[in-house]
Amino acid sequence: MATNTRKRLNRIWSDTAKVLLSLALGGAILYWMYRDFDFKSITGVMLHEMDWTWMWLSLPFGVLAQVFRGWRWRQTLEPLGEKPRKGVCINAIFLSYAVSLVIPRIGEFARCGVLRRYDGVSFPKALGTVVTERAIDTLLVGMITGLTLLLQFKAFNTFFDRTGTSLSGLLRSFTTTGYIVTAICALAAALLVWYLLHMLSVTGRIRQTLSSIWQGVLSLNKVKNVWLFVALTLAIWASYFVHYYLTFYCFEATSHLGLSCALVTFIVGSIAVIVPTPNGAGPWHFAVKTMLILYGVADNAALYFVLIVHTVQTLLVVLLGVWAWISLSFTKLKTK
Repeated sequence: MATNTRKRLNRIWSDTAKVLLSLALGGAILYWMYRDFDFKSITGVMLHEMDWTWMWLSLPFGVLAQVFRGWRWRQTLEPLGEKPRKGVCINAIFLSYAVSLVIPRIGEFARCGVLRRYDGVSFPKALGTVVTERAIDTLLVGMITGLTLLLQFKAFNTFFDRTGTSLSGLLRSFTTTGYIVTAICALAAALLVWYLLHMLSVTGRIRQTLSSIWQGVLSLNKVKNVWLFVALTLAIWASYFVHYYLTFYCFEATSHLGLSCALVTFIVGSIAVIVPTPNGAGPWHFAVKTMLILYGVADNAALYFVLIVHTVQTLLVVLLGVWAWISLSFTKLKTK
């Protein structure tokens, strides 16, 4: 009993530390960016300088991106013998994004839990399909990034130079001690992964769970309509992009920049949100603002853009999460 309590407490402390670290990282970046910013001026910009028509037009595409994701997720579950309701899948997606605002990355588990509760879907299988989805999305974003790099290489090269993120620059900044510490950390990480895999393989029940996850990963091979899956994947990212691109026309400073700038900043922002902060707060602001400045946008105007756009889009995520929570509260549990 004491051992279980100790483990539970350790898990709570570990989860709490991750959340606090995430908030501290995002908060530190935001503080550094806005330390001399006049927040009172935001009201004037929002009331008198913004064209809200374009912001309102962008919001449905933010909703559509998540709806398409819910439909695609259901499609990957069908080959595994799981047939969750479309509404439950969509609400699970809505809720997962909202939950991730509190604890980054927890949404992936939360949405699998929603399907398990309401439609009796196997949690490990659902998690496996999530892994598949993420792999496909990463591949697509990688392809778009490669194409964008070729078309806008000069802008990216300037970005890397200005931010000091070029590989050669990073290597030059390393001392001998830095290389040693990095090697030790890499070795420790490798040993940790090996140890965890070894421990997981010991227990038959966990082996079965991993097998179910693997089935979920392989579900893509058995998807009935591959072209529909491809179409939904493209629709997801096209919706995300339009959701972002239309906001350019809300501000005079960005309305003339065009599709290429929107694509570059979209890709940079998509990569930045990999950093585990709530909805990418901090890293997204920094990356997009830096790129906008390289395209000739004034520093203050770029700050207005990233602050207002990110805040409005985050509020949309919150509202969709609230909607999902209310909707699921009135949803009957599915009995098999």
